[in-house]
Amino acid sequence: MKYNHNKSLVKIGRILRKNMTKEERHLWYDFLREYSVRFIRQKIIGNYIVDFYCAKANLIIELDGSQHYDEIGINKDIERTKYLERQGLKVIRISNNEINNNFRGVCEFIDREIQQSLHR
Repeated sequence: MKYNHNKSLVKIGRILRKNMTKEERHLWYDFLREYSVRFIRQKIIGNYIVDFYCAKANLIIELDGSQHYDEIGINKDIERTKYLERQGLKVIRISNNEINNNFRGVCEFIDREIQQSLHR
């Protein structure tokens, strides 16, 4: 499915791809980049830039640092997730702490989510 996107975010998306967080780099280079189903980094969907997007599975992976756990961050994430779900996408949120302390478990979780999405 093709999603309309805000063209003014293209430059920001490019900057975010070049300046990934440590956790984003770890997940990308050590798992998603070579995964059997294609992922895109910093995909623009509507007025949002999502961390990782898999078109084939209609799946978005968002990595959450500390800014996502205060009241403002929580409310923004709720609004963002509702929008993305209305587009027919499933959003999974993974904390940076999980990436750092349970990387194998995170990869297994993502693999299960993708496999379930592909078999729907």
